Amino acid sequence: MTEMQYCDSSNIEMIGYDAEAMELHVQFCENPSPYIYMMVPEHVFEELMQAPSKGSYLNREIKGTYDFRR
Repeated sequence: MTEMQYCDSSNIEMIGYDAEAMELHVQFCENPSPYIYMMVPEHVFEELMQAPSKGSYLNREIKGTYDFRR
């Protein structure tokens, strides 16, 4: 089970990362079922966690770039 961290975002509730599987787990505020983005490098996760707006970073750098499952 991937450890999830609460984050300060208006539409993202929690974020987690599984370095071994290279999976980024994102739980949105309006949906308790996380999106799992696959083959995400660890540096992208680190940049997301440091971004002033996690939602903007996710939209700009992750959505449409990495495949996901729910």
